Amino acid sequence: MGKVYTISCILPVCMARDSSVLDDESTASTDEEAIGGDSNNELLHRRSYMKLAGATTAAATLAGTASAAEDYDVLKARGQTIRVGRDETFENKLIDLTTGGSFMIYVEGANSVIRNIGFKGLYRGDGFMISINAGPGDILIENVYLGDGATKEGSDFVHGPGAVFMHKGSEADLTFRNCNVQGYPNNGFYCSNTPYGGSVRFENCFGKNNGVTTFRCGSENDEIVNCVAYNDNTDYGRGYGGYGETNGRPVWVWNGGTVTIRDSHFADGPYPYALVAGASGSSGSIDFQSGGIRGQIRRANGSTVSVSSDVSSDPDLSIPNGVPTSPKAAATGGESGDSSGESDTGRSDSEPAQLPNVLLVDGSPSAATRYEFSVDGELEHSNDEGASLDDEDTIDGSTVSGTVADWKDAFRFDGELTGLTVDGPGTVLVNGEQVDPAAYGQRLPHTLTVTGRGSPSSYEITVDGTIELVSDDQPTEDATTISGSTVQSSLSDGSQSFRFSGTLTDVTFTDGEADVTLDGEPIDPSDYGDHAMTPHAIVIDGNQADGPSTYSFEIDGTVVKTTYRGASIDDDDVIEDSAVRGAVENCLDAYWFDGDITDFRLCGDAAVEVQYNARDQ
Repeated sequence: MGKVYTISCILPVCMARDSSVLDDESTASTDEEAIGGDSNNELLHRRSYMKLAGATTAAATLAGTASAAEDYDVLKARGQTIRVGRDETFENKLIDLTTGGSFMIYVEGANSVIRNIGFKGLYRGDGFMISINAGPGDILIENVYLGDGATKEGSDFVHGPGAVFMHKGSEADLTFRNCNVQGYPNNGFYCSNTPYGGSVRFENCFGKNNGVTTFRCGSENDEIVNCVAYNDNTDYGRGYGGYGETNGRPVWVWNGGTVTIRDSHFADGPYPYALVAGASGSSGSIDFQSGGIRGQIRRANGSTVSVSSDVSSDPDLSIPNGVPTSPKAAATGGESGDSSGESDTGRSDSEPAQLPNVLLVDGSPSAATRYEFSVDGELEHSNDEGASLDDEDTIDGSTVSGTVADWKDAFRFDGELTGLTVDGPGTVLVNGEQVDPAAYGQRLPHTLTVTGRGSPSSYEITVDGTIELVSDDQPTEDATTISGSTVQSSLSDGSQSFRFSGTLTDVTFTDGEADVTLDGEPIDPSDYGDHAMTPHAIVIDGNQADGPSTYSFEIDGTVVKTTYRGASIDDDDVIEDSAVRGAVENCLDAYWFDGDITDFRLCGDAAVEVQYNARDQ
C-alpha cells in the first residue's frame, strides 16, 4: 500500500547531493578478474513527501521512511546514491530499475540495517547495487531481492555490474539474511576483502547464475549457513550474467583464514567448479560441514578444503524458505520468514504439495510475445525449466497475463486450461507438450466500447496485441483507422466496439469526451498509457469550502487530469507542460503525477490532499 498525506505544513525544498566515495581496489586473481569502481555520483538522502496547507505559496518536502511490512515506497532509479550512516535503517523500498537509470545504496556507517528492499527490472547501469565501506560495528542486510539480474551493456568494466561489494578497509561485521541475488555478471556477494577487516556471514541466502562468484569471502570469521547457489544455462538470453555463463563459481574463498560452510547446497554450471579455494598466490581454507555439492572443487596455491561425510553429492537447489522471490515481496517483507534466529535447514517439514500442472511460455529472441490464459483451478508462479519469476506477469484470480522475449515464464496450476491467447512468436507448453491457442477460446478475448455523449470526440486506442472493429462493415476511412494494434476514430452519438487480445495500453482523447468500457466495466482513460506510470495523486476538494478556490502548482515530472475519486474534467483547468492552474467550487479536481511538487498556490479554503502511490491503494 502506498502512503497518503494530508497537506498541513510549509517547508522549503531541500535536495542534498554529493559525490559517492569511489572504490580504489584493483586486486586481481589468477583468472585476471578485477573489481570495478563504484561510479554513481548523485546523492539522495531520503524520499521526499509533500505537505501543504492554507492560502499559501510554497514547495514542501518532508523526510520519511516506511517501516511497517504492509507499507513501502517506490523509488525510480535516476542515477542516485542512497547513503546509510551509523545507526540508521533503510527499509521497505521498491527500487524501479525499469527506468534504465543507475542506483546504489552506499553503507558508510555501522550498527545500521538495510531491510525489505526489492530491485525491480533488469539493471542496465554500472557499478554495484549495494556498496559497503563502514567502520567497526554490525551491519544487517536482510530480505533483499536482486533477482532480476543485470546486463553488461551499460558498463565499461569487462565484467559489468555487480550486486554487493565490500570495500577493502571496511571494518564492519556483515550479516546477509534472506537475500536473493541472480544474474549479476560481476559477482553476487563480493566480500573477499574481509581479511583486511570485518567479517561476513551469509544466512538463508540464494544465488543463481552470477558471473565470477555468488558467495565470495575469505576471513576465518566468515560463515555460509543454509544457503544455495548454482549456475546453469538458463536466463542468459534475458541479459543475465553473460560472463557468468562460462565462468561462474557458486563459492570462492581466498586471501584469508578458514571459512565455515554448513547446511548449504551448491552446484556447478558450464564453468566446471562448484567451489574454488585460493587465487593470486593466496590460499583459502574451507571447512564444509554439512549440506550438498555437485561439481568439482578446485584447490589453488596450497589451499585446504575439508569436506565432511555429511555433505551429500545430491544438493537441494530449491530456494530456501523466507527468501523473497519478487521485488514486491521483499519491499513489503511479505516473504521474509522468521529472522529471529538460525534454523537447521531453513525449509519447512510440512511444505504443501506443488500444483500438478506446468504451463511454460517459451519466448523467442526475434520479437516479444504477449500471452494471456485462464484455468479453472488454483494458479501460481513457478521457476520450472529455469523460468523467471517476474512481477510483470500478473495473476488475477485464475487468469494470467504477461510478456516474454528471449526468456521463459512458467506457472503451476490444477484443473484445466480454459482459455489461451498468444500474440507473437513464442510457444506454450503444458506438461511438456506444445498446445495450440486456437483450441482454447476466442482469439480476441476482450471487448472495448466507446460511447459518444452527443458532441464530437476523437480518440486513439492502443493495445499490445491485435485489435479489430466489431462490425461486418469496413470502417469509413475518415472515421476509423485500424493499424495492427492501434485504433484512431471519432464519433458524436452511438458507440463503436472493438475486440482485442493482450492488454489495453493507451486511451487518448485528442478532442472531446466519451464513455469507455472494457469487458463491460467503465474505465478511466487516464489510467492507461504513459499516464499509468504516474503513481501519485493530488486532490483539490471544494465540496466543503465556503466559496470558490483557485489553485496552481508545478511538478518536476508528468501530470495529467483524472476522474479519480469522482473528480470532474473541466476545460477551465489548464495543464501547460508540468504547470497546472484551475478552480473548484462544490466539486473536486484530481491529477495523477510522478516526481515531486515544486510549487503550490491556493486561494480559498478547499481541502488539498497528496497521496503517494495512490494506484496501489
